[in-house]
Amino acid sequence: MAKPGLYAREAAVRLLHSVLLEKRLLIDLINAEDSPLIDLEPYERARAQSLALTTLRNLGPVDFVLDKFLTKQPPFALLNILRVAATEILVDGIADHAAVDAAVTMAKRRQKTAHLKNLANAVLRKVASEGPAIFADLPPQELPKAFRSQMSKITNASDIVAIEKAHQTGAPIDLTCKDDAMAAELAKTLGAQLMPNNSVRLARAGQISELPGFAEGDWWVQDAAASIPARSLGDLRGKRVLDLCAAPGGKTMQLAAMGADVTALDISDGRMKRVQQNLFRTKLKANCVVADALKWTPDAPFDAILLDAPCSATGTIRRHPDLPFAKANFDLGDLLKLQRQLILKAAEWLTPDGVLIYSTCSIFSAEGEGQVNWLAKQNAALETVAIDPTSMGLDADMANETGQIRLRPDFWENHGGMDGFYVAKFKRKD
Repeated sequence: MAKPGLYAREAAVRLLHSVLLEKRLLIDLINAEDSPLIDLEPYERARAQSLALTTLRNLGPVDFVLDKFLTKQPPFALLNILRVAATEILVDGIADHAAVDAAVTMAKRRQKTAHLKNLANAVLRKVASEGPAIFADLPPQELPKAFRSQMSKITNASDIVAIEKAHQTGAPIDLTCKDDAMAAELAKTLGAQLMPNNSVRLARAGQISELPGFAEGDWWVQDAAASIPARSLGDLRGKRVLDLCAAPGGKTMQLAAMGADVTALDISDGRMKRVQQNLFRTKLKANCVVADALKWTPDAPFDAILLDAPCSATGTIRRHPDLPFAKANFDLGDLLKLQRQLILKAAEWLTPDGVLIYSTCSIFSAEGEGQVNWLAKQNAALETVAIDPTSMGLDADMANETGQIRLRPDFWENHGGMDGFYVAKFKRKD
């Protein structure tokens, strides 16, 4: 009979292998037919995912500590076992003997590493005794050079380190209420924090579907930063609004809750089903359309359009620390082209004086400021509109010099951070 936690640890090791060597994203691995989690009990799945995520968030510092006690690089299979065990010791605070014993057992169970079980034992005992003091003084996991290069266009080196520190900390769970007036009471009921933008931040997540108000459809999970694009549209009561690239539906529900007549458009039938499920639970209405936005034509123009465009998702690394490893050298070419095509399409569908919000969950300047600069040269029909961040509970300096919102993971550090986002607002002039 396997020791408690062994299967979860082995699954975490396999997840690391797939991310670091095969360059696969965790979200794809978790849902794949060959997923290392497929035969695990729910609590084991949760532990395996948590352990893999924590290891990836701290991989650079963990490797630095391990290197202190290794005379040469071990086989990759053993290295990942050591990484998982060291993470348990240095980050999770698991009892030293439990983490070491589990790692030795994992080494013994694999033909490629069985002969190295004594090495694993010796190294990890050193990690347990001397590693914490070394680990405590190390900087956070560094982003790839390509990521840092993009970010250097919008911020400085010390801020990049602050962003990396936010990535290392991870991300809490935020809720958006169907009715803003309910937020304070919900925060009190859940023992949660009411954020400046009226999001409700959970102290502990637990089983989301079991929390008060879920079955009633009073709220949905949505990072505080992700709530800003819809809020940037202002009063939408009675207006005809398009949510372009709508799935998974957080912004669709926001728009509907704000009183808009919403059309939700997405290219994926499977993802649109999730939007419809969310709308059903929250008792909100939207006209859901599955179509390719580049080939679709609306029946009538819209008063407002929210385009949360496909992007690198680099603003979500707090939640997805595997992304920099699986996508270390982003080729933004196709993404930038698609974003531009969608912006130009959206511009055609606006009424005179209609408003367009363009947003991305990216910390890359090319997907934010760069696209706004490009649009200024390409489309005379749209003019930028400054957004007042303080009207949505944000700090004044969360908007750039032209009044567009630039959110970073290190913002609201004392509250637990936020996802990286860029939000630009335009008005049709003709």
